[in-house]
Amino acid sequence: MEFLCSQCPRQCAAHRDDLLGEGYCHAPALPRIARAALHHWEEPCISGTHGSGTIFFSGCPLGCLFCQNESISHAGYGKTVSLERLSAIMKELAQQGAHNINLVSPTHYAHLLPFIREQAPKGLPIVYNTGGYDAVETLRRIDGCVDVYLTDIKYHSSRLSAKYSGAANYFERAIAAVKEMYRQTGPAVYDNDGLLRRGVIIRHLILPGYSADSLRVLAYCRDHLPDGILYSIMAQYTPMGKAAQSPPLNRRLNPAEYRRVIRFVEGDEHFTGYMQELSSAKEEYVPPFDLTGV
Repeated sequence: MEFLCSQCPRQCAAHRDDLLGEGYCHAPALPRIARAALHHWEEPCISGTHGSGTIFFSGCPLGCLFCQNESISHAGYGKTVSLERLSAIMKELAQQGAHNINLVSPTHYAHLLPFIREQAPKGLPIVYNTGGYDAVETLRRIDGCVDVYLTDIKYHSSRLSAKYSGAANYFERAIAAVKEMYRQTGPAVYDNDGLLRRGVIIRHLILPGYSADSLRVLAYCRDHLPDGILYSIMAQYTPMGKAAQSPPLNRRLNPAEYRRVIRFVEGDEHFTGYMQELSSAKEEYVPPFDLTGV
């Protein structure tokens, strides 16, 4: 497998072959994976009772200063596997009782989605778990391959997205991506056990010092995005990596910041979904990236 990559908004046109990648994400064409295991800390409609069958890909099109998965997203830790092994991993997750196949940071591996759709155990939804920096053109090419889009909208401000994620055009790209995701899936559909079978979830992580930007993100979503999208308002921010030396990201949320955002969404029927408690800010929710299941 060999191609010049333009799958994410960076449009690197970088050469990628089976083992090497020259672009921003440094990802090869074959999947590089850091962990494949049941995960119990996603939203309840994803994790259910048995856990979500998460496959953590190495690399990322974003450069978030505060990334909790820095060892795999930035440092590239992981193991490159064959397509045959990827297929076997999905079957193993199904045998362990996974409710779905959850592809974490899949943007730079979008070219594999048709294969994943074909090889995934029948009856398990495919979850595309992304930081939100996706190209609409790429999403259109994988139409029909994804059942659930689990996407971030991290910022409204281009200044903040440039400073903390290296992507000044983040918001416009994330919003365009969400609209395409919703076009593909439509409103949320659940099974009899309350598990999400189809739909879009928007995650928004409240950042310390920037609750005003959170309100801008949520106000835009309320005013411009259709009903039927689920929201997950996250308060789990924990200063990790380089963020520990970068005020105000070197601290956790304070109660006033948390309440300001929660008050904005409470009672508004547009914001169906989940709101994390402030006590959720714990490092223990970050799984060990040790090639489990790879």
